[in-house]
Amino acid sequence: MERPPEIRSKASGGATPFTCSANQDSTPSRSIPSGTFATLACSLIAAKALIVDFGGVLTTRIWDSFSAFCTAEGLDPNAVKELFRGDAEALGLLRQLERGELTDEEFERNFGALLNVRNTDGLIDRLFAGLAPDEEMLDAVRAARTAGLRTGLISNSWGTGIYKRGDFDGLFDALVISGEVGLNKPEPEIFLLACERLGVEPGDCVFVDDLRENCAGAEAVGMTAVLHRDAGQTIAELEELLGVGLRASA
Repeated sequence: MERPPEIRSKASGGATPFTCSANQDSTPSRSIPSGTFATLACSLIAAKALIVDFGGVLTTRIWDSFSAFCTAEGLDPNAVKELFRGDAEALGLLRQLERGELTDEEFERNFGALLNVRNTDGLIDRLFAGLAPDEEMLDAVRAARTAGLRTGLISNSWGTGIYKRGDFDGLFDALVISGEVGLNKPEPEIFLLACERLGVEPGDCVFVDDLRENCAGAEAVGMTAVLHRDAGQTIAELEELLGVGLRASA
């Protein structure tokens, strides 16, 4: 949840050599630059698996839900975002929650105090109350699996309740939830665990996340990463990479 680092390549104005990477110049990994150069370079990738993040990829934007919560609580709409970006204690609490080192109630009590929210009962559910499934992205993952690709989820968890907001029935071959495995993105081990569960090598995987730091973590182990901003753009890039149609009209 911290501010993602700026990662540039030659394709986006940086000084690093082109390696089919918009996010960073990293060894056998590749991610998607914009423009026609990307189509030529990335069409060479023969992926066997599609791995995606949950919040902000298979759902609407997390920050929008947090802003709605803040407004309802009489806080500045950016209060949660700024707390994570500027308060090391708040970020530390989140990392502990993600790894399953704090219970939901412990996190809610401590984070609520930092946020100056008195009623911390059900705080996580209230923070995520504005989250809704992104049906277009869910359908794209489903289409990839139908086409014969292995599909997986890697998610930094806020407890388990938020996953009820996604319809995972028949969607994934493997799930890696940070709080269940004691790891979190962008640690390399969590990406490697997903590969192990899917029975594929990192270089065979395309990974989608809405945070640059997590895309960089996936690239560091050899995956191809797609930085998600909206469903239309991401699906178009995935179709180029995977060589299959992922939309209802495809």
